[in-house]
Amino acid sequence: MAETRQRASQDSGRVSVGARVVTLILLGLAVHLLLPQLAALERSAQVLRTMSPWLVGLAFAAQALSYLSSGYLLAALVRSTGDRLSLARGTMVFTAASTIGLIGGGPVGNVAATYRWLSRSGVSASGAALAGWVPTLFYNAALVGVGIFGLSHLLLGGQLSTLELVGFGFTLLVLLLGVALAVWGARHRPQLIGGVDRLARVWDRLRRRRHDPGGVAAGVGRVIEGWEMLRRGGWRGPAAAALLNTGFDMLTLYLFFAAAGHAVGLGLLLTGYGLPLLLGRISFLPGGVGVVEGTMAAVYASLGIPASVTVVVTLAYRLVSFWLPLVLGLPIIAYLDRRTPRPT
Repeated sequence: MAETRQRASQDSGRVSVGARVVTLILLGLAVHLLLPQLAALERSAQVLRTMSPWLVGLAFAAQALSYLSSGYLLAALVRSTGDRLSLARGTMVFTAASTIGLIGGGPVGNVAATYRWLSRSGVSASGAALAGWVPTLFYNAALVGVGIFGLSHLLLGGQLSTLELVGFGFTLLVLLLGVALAVWGARHRPQLIGGVDRLARVWDRLRRRRHDPGGVAAGVGRVIEGWEMLRRGGWRGPAAAALLNTGFDMLTLYLFFAAAGHAVGLGLLLTGYGLPLLLGRISFLPGGVGVVEGTMAAVYASLGIPASVTVVVTLAYRLVSFWLPLVLGLPIIAYLDRRTPRPT
């Protein structure tokens, strides 16, 4: 028993040190990019006072449509397994599960909450599992595509320092490896189950819980079954929903630029959008807080937009896309826990 606790402590130390190193690197990159923008804060107040109210309202509406698209994504995934889920409930589950992931549950908490609420709503185990893990894959794929465009644009323009190139390139590499791992795992089921089981064993040691290899195999099996359903044609609806989610999210950012009197072209919008969000995804910080804001403001400023505008637009975008849904998710969590029947 003492040996098991010692091994768990060593595993915890490795995970903790690795996460802290990556977080420090990305925070250092964000600070490096953000510091030049601090002098623009006084001018940013003037930009804030002159923003167009009706365009700001449209930005809020675009973000609401982005979240409805996420609800549609869950409903489309559930439908691919023969189950049913309303758009309203899908949107509530997505918002509440995202909040749980941000306030401490992480990706695992997000997936677990989605699975719990959907399975209690009558969705099959395969449908609930699919809706738990697949959305992240689709969102990351969309961001990788946008991020590659942005990185190429900055490289061709010679606007990347060595530090920025390393940071952005590392982020793209991590996410591309994640997508490649998902595709490989669908074709090599025994190896995937073995790898996930080893990770789950370490995770259970950290949490001091009894490991259940049978449960891991069953869970991975349900995910692979769902993946096969998607490959047979069920991927079109979820992919369209993920693109709509990303498109409306970018529209939110564009409308804030327009409200500040600096409407940007599509190429410029894409360049400053994808890379900061990708960095936030692997920063081990909830929602990439600090990393996304600092990187996004700096990238747009480097592309010729006044720093005072980039600061206001970036903070307004993050308020609507990150902080507001986080706050709204709290009462939705209470509602779902109270109104969703528990298994008997």
